Amino acid sequence: MRKVIGVTKANSSMATLAVLAVVSYALLWIAWVQQWAWLDRLDSPMLNALHDYGVQHPSWVTSWNVFCTVLGPSAFRLVGLVVAVMALVRRRWRVAIFVAVTIGLSGPLSVLAKSLADRPRPSTYLVAAPSSSFPSGHAVGVMVGVLALLALLPPSVDGWRRVVSFALGAVVVTAIGVGRVVLNVHHPSDVLAGWALGYLYFYPCLRLLTPTPGDDSSPAHPDSA
Repeated sequence: MRKVIGVTKANSSMATLAVLAVVSYALLWIAWVQQWAWLDRLDSPMLNALHDYGVQHPSWVTSWNVFCTVLGPSAFRLVGLVVAVMALVRRRWRVAIFVAVTIGLSGPLSVLAKSLADRPRPSTYLVAAPSSSFPSGHAVGVMVGVLALLALLPPSVDGWRRVVSFALGAVVVTAIGVGRVVLNVHHPSDVLAGWALGYLYFYPCLRLLTPTPGDDSSPAHPDSA
């Protein structure tokens, strides 16, 4: 009975987060399109402060740029490719499909979302970055990558190891988002929108591709991840 209650609560929490993600992304997108003043008040102070600090500390900028490159979306796509190939070799078709759809398609999702907003990068950027700014492609890709890999954790990873895995995932997602703002290649609102869109994309993928009970050839059920 306790397990059923736990499953219900987990499903409810994930659904609530998905609703919040929809609202957050829509609000930020509309705020940019309509040029609402509060969006600039949210973004500018942090960008200006981090820009001034970065100009005075080039090694700080270099460190964050390396970090965001090493643990950026491309790294998760590479890991996802390895996981998908291993799954295909073992004939775990649902795992391969799950990884391909989530991690593999998060890039095109970011490109589409950017084209719909077409927001310029901050003029104070400290490193070069292609494409437009809203939402942060790094935030989208890393959010989806981390969540997808956590969903694939085997049941043997339980207790404190599962807690540590989730904590590390949260640290990576947060740090990459912060790093993009530190480098002034994204407004803080771009990162918030990227996190929202990443979760909003991951959630239905997980629900639709979750295995039926007893199917070991699929991603772990969200309630066990």
